[in-house]
Amino acid sequence: MLKADVARSIERVASVHGIDPAALKAVVEVESNGVVFADIDGKEMPIIRFEGHYFDRLVTASRREEARRLGLASPNVGGVKNPASQKARWQLLGRAMTIDKQAALESTSFGVGQVMGSHWKALGYPTVIDLFEAARSGVEGQVDLMVRFIKTNNLLGALSRKDWAGFARGYNGPAYKKNAYDTKMAAAYERYARKEPVASGATGMLRLGSKGAGVREIQVLLTRAGHSVPADGDFGPATDRALRSFQDENSLTIDGVAGPQTMRKLKEFQVSADEKPGNLGIAQVPEVKNAARNFGPLALVTAARDQIAELATYVTGINSDLANTIANGMLAVSGAIGLGLTIWGVYGWWKSKQTVEQA
Repeated sequence: MLKADVARSIERVASVHGIDPAALKAVVEVESNGVVFADIDGKEMPIIRFEGHYFDRLVTASRREEARRLGLASPNVGGVKNPASQKARWQLLGRAMTIDKQAALESTSFGVGQVMGSHWKALGYPTVIDLFEAARSGVEGQVDLMVRFIKTNNLLGALSRKDWAGFARGYNGPAYKKNAYDTKMAAAYERYARKEPVASGATGMLRLGSKGAGVREIQVLLTRAGHSVPADGDFGPATDRALRSFQDENSLTIDGVAGPQTMRKLKEFQVSADEKPGNLGIAQVPEVKNAARNFGPLALVTAARDQIAELATYVTGINSDLANTIANGMLAVSGAIGLGLTIWGVYGWWKSKQTVEQA
């Protein structure tokens, strides 16, 4: 829970940007764990994290070896460990600044949103020093920095819709579920808003955080429309950008949500009305590929075929004719697949046909 004075500061920033204050407070609480300052020699300073692999890339070439020798830079992620205490982290930053101030500040994340200094230009700051000073100015400076990052990364729509899974996917990355960022934000929002749970305005539509065959279909159609994106079934930032670009090009609402109008326009790029561009062939399913690659002499081809058909019917509930088709397809990949690997392959094929609105 945020302290009252911190909550008031967030409300002021939310008012300036036209954001629901309860939503912004929820994000700040979860991203900062309620800690907005560290006491550094009697001064309130923003929470920071120094990234030595950034510094290794950004420091002037003539000082790189010195920085590495002093333990301030490393070409490897995690090669420079952050001390446990914030005081020690500020001291680490200070040492890096004596070698290359610009690179050191660009290699550090600041404040409640842990925004990297390297984003200063994209976020509209004249220099990285200005971003640094904004973060040091107080809670409002930190929150304004966070909001700039949210806006620049097209996450304001998800925040406005209270689409917590979509917002967390864009802000925290594909592993957001591991730390339950979305459910924590939803709970914090309900507490600050004092309302019953609010359904996302994009419920039932594919967007940031969605996965599966439906997402692959969107990705394939976007590529055909000239907005190339990998057809990996993961609706991440790249797919969000491609979809927004498509929406802009076609005078649609630019929200990164595959709503009815957007889908109608995308489907103009289908080869035929009954084409399913999001479906993977059996041999393309990762689990089937792995099963084929790891096949050992565990069963005869004929016996394996019968096992596959039986398992496909049992695991996925499909009819026997389709099960036989799957069996033949899987056998064609490598000739035969062992029983244990077959189960994994059938599960993978079934999973590849599913669409999850929010993973």
